[in-house]
Amino acid sequence: MLDWNPRVQDLVRLALAEDLDTWDLTSALLPADARATGRFVAKAPGVLAGGVLVPLVYREMGAHVTVQGLAPDGTRLSPGDAFATVEGPVRALLAAERTILNFVMRLSGIATATAALVQLAEGTRAHVVDTRKTTPGWRALEKHAVAVGGGQNHRHSLSGGVLVKNNHVDAAGGVRQAVAGARRVAPITVKIEIEVRDDAELDEALAAGADLIMLDHFPPEAMRRAVAHVAGRVPLEASGNVTAATLRAIAETGVDYISVGALTHSSPALDLAFRLA
Repeated sequence: MLDWNPRVQDLVRLALAEDLDTWDLTSALLPADARATGRFVAKAPGVLAGGVLVPLVYREMGAHVTVQGLAPDGTRLSPGDAFATVEGPVRALLAAERTILNFVMRLSGIATATAALVQLAEGTRAHVVDTRKTTPGWRALEKHAVAVGGGQNHRHSLSGGVLVKNNHVDAAGGVRQAVAGARRVAPITVKIEIEVRDDAELDEALAAGADLIMLDHFPPEAMRRAVAHVAGRVPLEASGNVTAATLRAIAETGVDYISVGALTHSSPALDLAFRLA
């Protein structure tokens, strides 16, 4: 659960400290005992992610705010839809506004972009997966948003799996040596994935006993040949500058996974707003 993840809680505290500093100078113009009701609403269509952070931000502020009608993550929003209604001290509502929106807009943007790519892959065997190209400190949140949008999570950290990249291969002296080295250090329950750059490395990876193979920047036709050649012996992952314009063609080659770094490093924020009733 995001709201009980200590790293997420630390991030919320950091965001509040950054924005509030010592206090909200503008909201001080309002009476300390004034109360109000407000709504968080969508200004553009998209998929909600990070809604649980709405009550979490108020809780970390120590503000006694009631949150009602909180839509579950994954809810499809249309312009004008409210995804939460809040009631409490007006100073707290306004002081928390930007912190909440910064979180939820960013995460909903990722979920929305993911859902669009997942839809493009419909009817194929390909699953859209994320990468570790995440905002430092935000990984748990951003990978949660990918999952909310219908994508799948690749490893969460370097300890979450073995992915032998090109630099590992070069440093180890070749594909065979890299896979053998990974076998020596990885637990038997961990699968070994290796990135290959051409057909020759693909054959080396198969011969070395890799469990998964990543096709790095293969053109679609080369991917199609690789899928036919591997013939289901191991799952194949496509990687390298995947966009909405290219994803369908890649999915139709028959690969099992398509990793998209842009989901977490380049998705635009979803336009959301807070309005006092």
